[in-house]
Amino acid sequence: MSFIDEANVRLISGRGGDGAATFHREKHVPRGGPNGADGGRGGHITLLADRNKRTLYDFKLRAEYKADDGSKAVGNKAGKDAKDITIRVPVGTVVTDAQDGELIVDLAVEGMQYVICKGGRGGRGNLYFTNSVRQSPQFAQMGAPGDLLDAKLELKLLADVGLIGLPNAGKSTLLSVMSSAKPKIADYPFTTLSPQLGVVTVGDHTFVMADLPGLIEGASEGIGLGHEFLRHAERNKVLLHVVDAYPIDDSDPVKNFEMIEAELKQYSEEMWERPRIIALNKSDMGIPEAEEEILGRLEQYGYPIFVISAATNQGLDPLKWALWQTIEKAMESESSVPILVPTYKNEEDSLWDVEQSEEGFTITGKRIERLVAMTNLDNRDAVHYLYRKLKRIGVIEKLEDMGAVEGDTVWIGDFEFSYAGW
Repeated sequence: MSFIDEANVRLISGRGGDGAATFHREKHVPRGGPNGADGGRGGHITLLADRNKRTLYDFKLRAEYKADDGSKAVGNKAGKDAKDITIRVPVGTVVTDAQDGELIVDLAVEGMQYVICKGGRGGRGNLYFTNSVRQSPQFAQMGAPGDLLDAKLELKLLADVGLIGLPNAGKSTLLSVMSSAKPKIADYPFTTLSPQLGVVTVGDHTFVMADLPGLIEGASEGIGLGHEFLRHAERNKVLLHVVDAYPIDDSDPVKNFEMIEAELKQYSEEMWERPRIIALNKSDMGIPEAEEEILGRLEQYGYPIFVISAATNQGLDPLKWALWQTIEKAMESESSVPILVPTYKNEEDSLWDVEQSEEGFTITGKRIERLVAMTNLDNRDAVHYLYRKLKRIGVIEKLEDMGAVEGDTVWIGDFEFSYAGW
């Protein structure tokens, strides 16, 4: 299966069922009152972080999820709530609004749930609208529309150790011999086009290592595979910088090291400050004197350095233990991460506004738009109720203050009205 780390998906929660406008009918009870019940709630859509999911591949096969609508009320029998949908995503999935790029949720913890699209509330039956003044309401509410979200999903790996370094530095070979992973390996740049994961065993301990797409100069600005690499490296507790002691292009190993470090720092100062270990690779290909000169120049940076050969397994056991000890130290300094289960997406539903143009007036705001969408505009009593609600909220007064006169066009959501004709 391909590794997919980005996907777009449309999510649509269910609409609420309509309420009923009925009256009690029974023999010998000639003046039975209203008894219309409420409609059922539309289905929610919930995202669940699941460590058994490794990629976003499923969203390439299915680009839209829609929950069922709630059932309509029938007489005094309430409509049934629709079944909710739970979508499992890999741990480390970041969800943003594809329209404006706003961050919605970061599902960074196993088992974390987030109700990303709330099902529409069921419409109220006419029994709900009964009071001392309005004793026999002839209308009921329609169900509220559900949420529609075009979401962008982005996966950031949760590996303990991230292998960084230039393409062809030997990272894929190192991962293959330190774990059971079988990454693609070849003698040309950009062999690793997508992250590869492997589980490394050291004594009674295990940790996850990721071979990430190789960096080149300008990666922090998106050149080459830079953004793909840097996105995944953000999650690693420890970075293992693999330095090719004998590059095939005869470049300077230390200058190559410095270039990668500069790209990291330019992209994220916080990530650049992560614990770091240097692995000077391919020691089986050269002479000790040349390596001593490279080591002497690398020591000035203060990172632990291990001379290894991924091809011959030289020096790998000490490197594994050093990585595990660094991971343990990093975990000790981490604060515990609570598993957050937000109930609904936080939206300021109560805010509204009126905009004036040459064509008329446009009223915006989720609360107002939902009120209109739940109103049966063919029912005069329902329209009068809507008018009173808008007046109580202050919308009518705002229109009058802005100079609205009879016959002006007013838009609310998808609906068009004539002012003073409500």
